[in-house]
Amino acid sequence: MRRFFAAVRNDVLLQFRGGFYVVGVLVAVLYVGLLSGIPSSWPLDLPLLVPAALLINVMVTTFYFVAALVLLEKSEGTLPALAVSPLRPGEYLAAKVVSLAGLAIGENGAVVVFFYGIGFDPLWFGVGMSLLCALYTLLGVAVIARFDSINRFLIPSIFVVTLLLLPLLSLFGAVDSPVIYLHPVQPFATLIVAAFTPARAGELVYGVFASLVWLALAYAAGRRAYERLVSA
Repeated sequence: MRRFFAAVRNDVLLQFRGGFYVVGVLVAVLYVGLLSGIPSSWPLDLPLLVPAALLINVMVTTFYFVAALVLLEKSEGTLPALAVSPLRPGEYLAAKVVSLAGLAIGENGAVVVFFYGIGFDPLWFGVGMSLLCALYTLLGVAVIARFDSINRFLIPSIFVVTLLLLPLLSLFGAVDSPVIYLHPVQPFATLIVAAFTPARAGELVYGVFASLVWLALAYAAGRRAYERLVSA
């Protein structure tokens, strides 16, 4: 546990030094401004718009931020040193998840409280957000391991992000097919939506168990990526 907490502390320091917290505050303010400026005649209400905004915003704070962290560690020569350090792959990945999830949940929680006060379910918000942060972070590690610079990463990442955000089509009613429940982000989206609108027990069971299955697969991909990074 001492190694894990040391890794979390190091990640938080890197994020602070890299200006991630400043960016997080600015993005939260931007989302509040955008959502506040939507006219009342808009056909979609806050119980749909806020979860959609969360799915997109968490992507920035986890998927893209972890990519920046890994590239920073690579440029500083930290990653090769991890191959001979006592820090285990699971501890490295968990530290990334915990540090970025803390930032993402704080940032997006502020947006939710601004609009809802305490009028939402904090349990499902916390569960859904925590699991989604873990998924995006692990996938970010898996994807960035293939690239040596942010410029090479950006264009392919847009394709990946577009695929990951397909559940937004279901959320907005553009897609009405049970096939969407096979999408890796759909169970996480189901849990987050449950924080704002009532959900059936079956939906919550699906959300929790399917999320854990996809997290296990993402962890396996992240671990393989870690081994590639430290051996490069």
